[in-house]
Amino acid sequence: MKVADVVPDFADAFGFDEFNRMQREAAPAILDSDDNVVASAPTASGKTALAELAICRTLQNGGTALFIAPLRALTNEKESEWERFESLGYSVYVVTGERDLNPRRAERADILVMTPEKTDSATRKHDSARYSFITDVDCCVIDEVHLLDSETRGGVLEVTVSRLRRICDPRVVALSATMPNIGDVAAWLDAPPETTFEFGDDYRPVDLHADVKTYTHGDNPFQDKYRRLYRALDLAEPHIREDGQALVFVSSRQDALRAAGKARDEIAERDIPIGARGDYDFHTEAKDLGNETLRKSVPDGVAFHHAGLSRDDKDRVERWFKEGKIQLLFSTSTLAWGVNLPARCVVIRDTKHHDPLEGEVDISPLDILQMLGRAGRPGYDDVGYGWVVCDRSDADKYRTLLREGKEIESRLAADLDSHLNAEIAMGTIGDLEDVLSWLETTFYYQRAQSKPDEYDFGGLRERVRETLEILVDRGFVEMGEDLSIRATTLGRLASKYYLRLDTARRFYDLCERDTITDDAILEAVAGAAEFHDVSPRQSEGDAVDAVLSGVSTHLEDGPRKVFAILHAGMQNSTPSALRSDAWIIRQNALRLISALREFLAAFAGPRAANLARRVEARVDHGVSRDAVALTAVDGIGSNRAAKLATGGLRSPRDVVDAGEAELRSAGLSEGVAEQVVRNARGFPDVEVSWGEFPDGIAAGENEMCEVTVRNRGGGGTVGVRVTVNDVEMTTKQTYLTDAVSVPVGVFGATADELEYRVEVTFPDEPLHPVTATRTVDVE
Repeated sequence: MKVADVVPDFADAFGFDEFNRMQREAAPAILDSDDNVVASAPTASGKTALAELAICRTLQNGGTALFIAPLRALTNEKESEWERFESLGYSVYVVTGERDLNPRRAERADILVMTPEKTDSATRKHDSARYSFITDVDCCVIDEVHLLDSETRGGVLEVTVSRLRRICDPRVVALSATMPNIGDVAAWLDAPPETTFEFGDDYRPVDLHADVKTYTHGDNPFQDKYRRLYRALDLAEPHIREDGQALVFVSSRQDALRAAGKARDEIAERDIPIGARGDYDFHTEAKDLGNETLRKSVPDGVAFHHAGLSRDDKDRVERWFKEGKIQLLFSTSTLAWGVNLPARCVVIRDTKHHDPLEGEVDISPLDILQMLGRAGRPGYDDVGYGWVVCDRSDADKYRTLLREGKEIESRLAADLDSHLNAEIAMGTIGDLEDVLSWLETTFYYQRAQSKPDEYDFGGLRERVRETLEILVDRGFVEMGEDLSIRATTLGRLASKYYLRLDTARRFYDLCERDTITDDAILEAVAGAAEFHDVSPRQSEGDAVDAVLSGVSTHLEDGPRKVFAILHAGMQNSTPSALRSDAWIIRQNALRLISALREFLAAFAGPRAANLARRVEARVDHGVSRDAVALTAVDGIGSNRAAKLATGGLRSPRDVVDAGEAELRSAGLSEGVAEQVVRNARGFPDVEVSWGEFPDGIAAGENEMCEVTVRNRGGGGTVGVRVTVNDVEMTTKQTYLTDAVSVPVGVFGATADELEYRVEVTFPDEPLHPVTATRTVDVE
């Protein structure tokens, strides 16, 4: 069954000439029907071709295809791989959180590639012009649909697919590794029996022998890693000696690097024949690798692979492994989900990993099976060997997994309140009947029908009603007398920023305080539910205490560690003991501070929002209070901001006044200095004019005056606050271009004098407030 005979217009889009047995059986259902399709097949059996066939049919009919990839790294790989479609005149566009969205390109794309999280975001905002492209999807291909069972990401995929089907009802093609309860997924997606395929192990291109090997667990986790590494090398050694290859999965990028280094020494000690030092061309090309450690190890036949390597380094490692020049490869789980890079022997050295946000966690059963599926090289091996190395106490658990597989469960229940709130905030649910209708579109409902006792199917509707009542009681949802429901501002903000509802409520409570400080903002974020599972290592205690010396906080354990990392980040002085988790914690904290800033803008006013914006910039850039406003100017990074602040510059206005010459003397090139000054002119530059404000007023008299805020710079949102003797009189928020006037009453009160204070703040920028005072004597 040749590709050119089946899809003649798209033959060049495939990387092979003939379909295999699995592809031949599924192709007619994909190409000759509009029904939804669910197909499970062993890893490396060629499922990607089924996705490509579905895309071809969609393009042939003039439609738009959406490919949902399980990992962001894989979206980039698909972009490169599907240049074949580009060469046929079709456009492929990747939409991920790490890239700025080009709505026009997304709208014109024939093939969209997205992660579940980005698809979730787009479907939530489908009414906006920016994300309206998602409503034009005609076919949605879900790669690795067993991701539904992921505790952290499964619920997102589930509600996103259900929502997409309600928005535009695309054809759905769901692909997966082997899943025992494929019938549940098919029923959820309304795929009929004739387009539901369960390809068993006999469709594996190479038989798989999978088993568990145990090791003796000690008290030192670092020594345990070496014990498991030696166990892994014991398992890989006979295959390497027979000119086979071994792929060893470890838990982190750093572990991949360290294990490769240690393995080189051990291989030399065991005198295992490995390496290609006699291959001059290979040896020469290896010198071009960007990663120094990789550059040294590759000629010895040992390498590592993870998402942090440059694209060129990854491409070379993958090519050399396919060519057999690398015989032992250490990798993180990303490789198991993505590149088709099989090995005769696969060893999973680590069954647990440290997550900065969750602490020590088990690698998911899905990842375990996905990794083992890489064992066996089609065309080279008759059998592949896969091993799980684990502590004796876990052996039975993994043997059961290898023997019986893993049924896909719904993970929606864990965050049912957040997901329901999001649907209400979107406006797609307007009353209780809509809530129950939404429930019936979920995999959760389908799975409860299959396992009524475990999921309490009889009480499912009541549970959803109770969840709705909780949302109402906590202020996320309002219910009308006619039983209509709609989201409050609190509910909409929680949905917009994907917050856990406890976090949203925590942020709201901060907004209710009379006084909000830098530390209060950092505490609110560090204590957010998103950080509840952070765990401090024993070695980090002294560093946390040192950072927080003299700082008062009620936070403990993991949240206290987060608080310390944010505090240290503001000073650009993170202790070495805290650096391993600091980057990921700061990135998550920045998202939360950005959300908190909008909470403060909505519930506490522009003054508090501006404070949060300055805290956000300091955490992001690691600069002092004096330098923070300078980071708003494009072209002024952290180091430049610190240097300019040392020279007395504190604001964009100061940069404009200093001029290009002074910036050049501070080390900026002529072109950069010119651009920085131009960028600085784009910010508001305000001054307060008191007009005919009196110097004194008789007791008992009153006079209405006007205070004017004038702007000599670019436009921007400002908040104007007027107080008298520290008592707030009036506040106003506006977009300021030229000037705005605020009425102020001058009242002859019992005090001897009245101190009027006008404060102008910038809720969207990390600029310092501008203040002016005027004293009025009471005569």
